[in-house]
Amino acid sequence: MPYASREALPPAIRRRLPAHGQDIYREAFNHAWVTYAARADREQVCHRVAWAAVKRLYRPTGTIWVPKADRP
Repeated sequence: MPYASREALPPAIRRRLPAHGQDIYREAFNHAWVTYAARADREQVCHRVAWAAVKRLYRPTGTIWVPKADRP
């Protein structure tokens, strides 16, 4: 299901990502939700797409994610 706001994201996502990272995750997930509507594994694919989008700008440090130093 698409996420209407940051508050609608799963608690684990809200705990681990800063606000900007949550926005990236939500937007990527919602876009993937439309793109992969016909897939049986739609939700799993959307979560993978969302994490891939986050990983472009953030990196994990323990249990939280921080901006990459080489960020454009």
